[in-house]
Amino acid sequence: MRVLISPAAFPGILTAVQAAEAMAEGWRRRAPGDDLTLAPLSAGGPGFLSVLATAVGGVSVATTVSDPHGREVPASLLLVEDGPGTRTAYVEAAQACGIHLLAADERNPLVTSSFGLGQLVRAALEEGVHRIVVGVGDSGVNDGGAGLLCALGVGDPARLARGGGALHEMDADALDGLEEARDLLAGTELVVATEDRCPLLGFDGTSALDAPERGASPEQCQALETALGHFHDLVRRASTPPTDLLTGLPRRLDREPGAGAGGGLGYALLVLGAHVESAVDIVQRAWGIEELLARHDLVLTGEGCFDWTSLRGGVVSGVASLAAIRGLPTVVLAGEVTVGRRETMALGVSGVYAVADDPERAALMMADPVGSLTARTERLAGTWSP
Repeated sequence: MRVLISPAAFPGILTAVQAAEAMAEGWRRRAPGDDLTLAPLSAGGPGFLSVLATAVGGVSVATTVSDPHGREVPASLLLVEDGPGTRTAYVEAAQACGIHLLAADERNPLVTSSFGLGQLVRAALEEGVHRIVVGVGDSGVNDGGAGLLCALGVGDPARLARGGGALHEMDADALDGLEEARDLLAGTELVVATEDRCPLLGFDGTSALDAPERGASPEQCQALETALGHFHDLVRRASTPPTDLLTGLPRRLDREPGAGAGGGLGYALLVLGAHVESAVDIVQRAWGIEELLARHDLVLTGEGCFDWTSLRGGVVSGVASLAAIRGLPTVVLAGEVTVGRRETMALGVSGVYAVADDPERAALMMADPVGSLTARTERLAGTWSP
């Protein structure tokens, strides 16, 4: 039997690469004669670069950037040769802006900044690349990418790099240098790699939907919404928005799907000329996932928590949809499962299993995530391998 093992990360526990290796070890223990292929996937969050490096190789370039509170942290770029004379730099926003960089009492999106991501983009430009792909996920900031713009030469750090809460204090000259920053990236294709399609503002915008997960109270969410609205107004005055090719009218970048990704990181990148692509699709293309599916009999995927958001997009739904087209069964092994059989069947999934289906197993998984995932996969192989 030929099994394609393509999990996402189990956030805070295992990277996608580690999860794939643990699953493979468990499967081999029960079914050593099966042919296994490991192709870990990512939705653009932590581990985005390690998954791509596993898929396509490339050269890692180490650097140092600011974290959401301005402290120096290590980070890296992944440089990949696309062809003669063309190179892509892959950037993982979470290395500079990730919520995992913040202790529980440091999670305050009123004051956390995306300045470090701007430093990563600048470092990529200095490598002379033709394309920059920014994986956006699991952010701890909600500043609309103001800090990112500042690191690229826009305005004054004392005003733009103080977090989302300070944006309401900005005046008309706070975005001096924005056109120059756009010119700096004019010859470079800029891609926002994300599964988050929320806009910047509104009831379904980033402050309303995602800021609570970054530590914001309801009152702070409202303050951030007001601040980002003011920031957007100033951006519109400071630069000429791109034109919609269908209508000929100026595009409302704040309403673009993905503008709210990462607390508005998507918005700042759109202002700089980026376009949005599915992070899962980018990683799947890197693996040549369609060719891999054609050579396998079963797909084993998984993630930390398989819930209702998993049904709307992401690694599991992406690989399950492609497998269903080819009539391949997809099995999901997640740390926790909170959706029912009816919903998973609609997604085209043949079976869903939890590693931790009671408090005792949940504690064991946290204490020994590799051992727990390996042992659960071993039992799973007994069900699915001939």
